[in-house]
Amino acid sequence: MKYTFRATYLLFSLTLMIAFQACSQKATFRILEKPITWNNEREELSLKYLKERHGLEKETATIDPKIVVVHWTAIDNIEVTFDVFDSPTLGGRADLTGASNLNVSSQFLIDRDGTIFRLLPDTTFARHTIGLNYCAIGIENVGSDDSPLTKEQLKANEELIRYLKRKYAIDYVIGHHEYQKFQETDLWKEADPDYRTVKSDPGDEFMNKLRSKLKDLNLKPVPNN
Repeated sequence: MKYTFRATYLLFSLTLMIAFQACSQKATFRILEKPITWNNEREELSLKYLKERHGLEKETATIDPKIVVVHWTAIDNIEVTFDVFDSPTLGGRADLTGASNLNVSSQFLIDRDGTIFRLLPDTTFARHTIGLNYCAIGIENVGSDDSPLTKEQLKANEELIRYLKRKYAIDYVIGHHEYQKFQETDLWKEADPDYRTVKSDPGDEFMNKLRSKLKDLNLKPVPNN
């Protein structure tokens, strides 16, 4: 069959449109860099925390990731969350400053629309989960009890955890509300037997959905204490 130039052009244009639509239906996984302040003060406070809370003497404030801990921010604005994490020192939290003046933070922060931001390099120490900071990568999600995490955040957590699992020997993916179940395991390192906080984030419903999507990774189950 002999095609005219116009017919060939229309066929080519249609092919491009179909290809573009197919690609646009699946968003590209990407991480946007939005680093919080990491200076000598934060490094020194992190090394002190590793020594005094986790019993680890280290030359650099780094972690060997074994766990991913999923959180929500209890703040409904990503820029406010960033500002809260940015300072190296902690203020206004008597329940936490007694243990250390190092500010809380996490390696990753996910907005309501599923946009993923990296706040710290993957293996840089962050204070986000009692007893497990030294081996845990934290993922904070903008949300709360009043603003349940979105389907876009669920998808983003899945993709981010798959990315991390390919890079590191991740054994567990847990919700922040599950961290105390590790107290009787070899992974638990907290010097003060009374230093605990009660957490509800991100809740069983979200974690059950996330684990269902990650079941092919054959992660270890959360310990039953």
